[in-house]
Amino acid sequence: MERTLDSALLQSNSAASVSSWPLRLIATLSLWQRRIVSRRQLARLDARLLADAGISETQRYAELQKPFWR
Repeated sequence: MERTLDSALLQSNSAASVSSWPLRLIATLSLWQRRIVSRRQLARLDARLLADAGISETQRYAELQKPFWR
C-alpha cells in the first residue's frame, strides 16, 4: 500500500487553499516517484523472489504496464 498525506491536511478551505496547493503538488510528485522506484525494483526481481513475495508473473506484468500516475 502507498502512504500519502493525511486527507485532512489536503482538504482546502478558503484561506488554506492558496497555501495548500504546494503541499498537494509535493505529495503527488513524491507518490509518483515512489511508484517509479518500486516498479523498477519489481522489474528486477527473479522468479524465486517473486514467489517469496507471493506475486505471479501476470501480476508483475500488469503492475509494470501501468503509467506512473496510476
